Amino acid sequence: MQSLDHFIAEFASFVWGLPLLIILIGGGLFLIVYSRFLPFRYLGHAIKVLRGKYDTTDALGEISHFQALTTALSSTIGMGNIAGVALAISIGGPGAMFWMWISAVIGMSTKFFTSTLAIMFRGKDSEGNIQGGPMYFIVEGLGKHWKWLALLFSVFGMFGALPVVNVNQLTQAINDIILIPNGVDVGFKTNLIIALALVIVTSIVIFGGLNRISKTASKLVPSMVILYFVLVIYILLSNYQLVPKYFVMIFTDAFSGNFYKGESFFGGVLGALILLGIRRGAFSNEAGIGTAPMAHGAAKTNEPVREGLVAMLGPVIDTLIVCTLTALAILVTGVWETTSDNGVSLTASAFKASMPDFGHYLLMVCVLIFSISSLFSYSYYGSKCLSFLIGADKKHYYNYFYIFSIILAAITPFAMMINFVDGIFALMAIPTMIGTLLLAPKALKEMKAYVTRLKNNKFNE
Repeated sequence: MQSLDHFIAEFASFVWGLPLLIILIGGGLFLIVYSRFLPFRYLGHAIKVLRGKYDTTDALGEISHFQALTTALSSTIGMGNIAGVALAISIGGPGAMFWMWISAVIGMSTKFFTSTLAIMFRGKDSEGNIQGGPMYFIVEGLGKHWKWLALLFSVFGMFGALPVVNVNQLTQAINDIILIPNGVDVGFKTNLIIALALVIVTSIVIFGGLNRISKTASKLVPSMVILYFVLVIYILLSNYQLVPKYFVMIFTDAFSGNFYKGESFFGGVLGALILLGIRRGAFSNEAGIGTAPMAHGAAKTNEPVREGLVAMLGPVIDTLIVCTLTALAILVTGVWETTSDNGVSLTASAFKASMPDFGHYLLMVCVLIFSISSLFSYSYYGSKCLSFLIGADKKHYYNYFYIFSIILAAITPFAMMINFVDGIFALMAIPTMIGTLLLAPKALKEMKAYVTRLKNNKFNE
C-alpha cells in the first residue's frame, strides 16, 4: 500500500508540471485576453438567464439552466470547498487562497468557452439522444480525425468522475465528528458500514438517470449553500476583529510563502505555493477539467452563449464565495496553527472552536448533503464517458464500477485519494483545453452574434 501511495503521489506531481500550468492557466488567460473580457460584461444577464427569464419548453436538451448549474455545482461545491481549502491552508498557509482566487477568475472564462461549445457542438449518442461535453464538441467541432482526443478525455473522465475524495472525507467526518466523540472504535468495519449506507442511497438516485439527479441536486444544493453560508458568517462575526488581519494576510503571504510546508516547485517556495493554489482551485471549481460542460451540455436552450454565461457563475459561487468563507473561518479561529488536522477535520475544528456545542454537528449536515449530491452528479459524468466509448445501451455498467469505488474510497487513506483525483483531473484538462482553444474563435463569434441580438431584442428562443 505504501509503494502504491508513493507512486500515485509521484504521478500527480509529474502531470501537474509546467506544461499543464501553461495549457490550463495560460490557456485560460489567453481566452480572457482573446475575448477582451466580453463574457464578464454580461454576468448580470447571466443571472436573468439563471432565474428562468429565457427558459423555453421547446428547446433541445433535458434540464433547465438552473438545474444544469446546480448539477454542476453539486459536484464542485462540497469537499473541494471544505476539505480542499483546508488541505491548501494546512500545507500552504493563507497565501494558497489567493492563488485559488486567481484560478477561479481565470476559470470563469474557461467555463464560459467550454460550456458554450458544449451547446454549440452537441452530438448524438448511439441511441440518437442529444449529448454535450468535451468529447462531443471535440468530434463535432474539430472533425472525426480528432476523435482520438475525445476518446482520451472519455477514458480519463471515467476515472476522474469516481467519487473517491468525497466518500473518503465524508467517512472521515462521520468518524471524527460523530463516532469517535461518542466512544465508538472506528476502523475497517465502521468505514465499510458507512460505505454500504452510501451505496444504498446513491444507487436509488443514480439508477434513475439525469432527471432524477438534477431534480435532487436542485433541491439539496441551494439550501445547503445557504446553511453553510450562515454558519460561516456567524464564525466570522464572532471573530470580526481578526477578519481584516487574515484577509490582508491572504494577499501578503501569496507572494512570500512564509507558511508553506510542502516541497518546492522548480526550486522555489513561491512557485510551489502557486501550484498548490491552482491544484486546489481546479479541484474546487473544475474549470478546464471538462466535467461541468457535460452537465451544461444537457441544458434546454438553443442559445449556446446563455449556458456559457450561466456556467461562468460556477467559479464565483464555489471558489470566490464558498471557498473564501471556509478559508477565513479556518484562519480566524486559529486552528490552522494549533492543530495537526487537515482536510475536513480541520474545517470541523474551526466550527467547533466557534460553536463548541453544535458547530461541528451542523457542519456534518452540510458535509453529508454536499458529499451525497456530489455522488449523484459524478455518476452522470462517468456514465456519459462510458456511453461515448462503448455505446449508450451499455452506460449503466459504469454505475456498478462507480458503486465499487465508493466502498474502496471509504477504506483508503486520504492522501492517496486526493493525489489520484488530482492526477486524473490533470489528464482530463489536456484534451478539454486543446479542444477549447482550437474552437475558441467559433465560440467568440457566437458570443458577438448573441450580444447583437440581445441589444436588438431579437432571440431565437
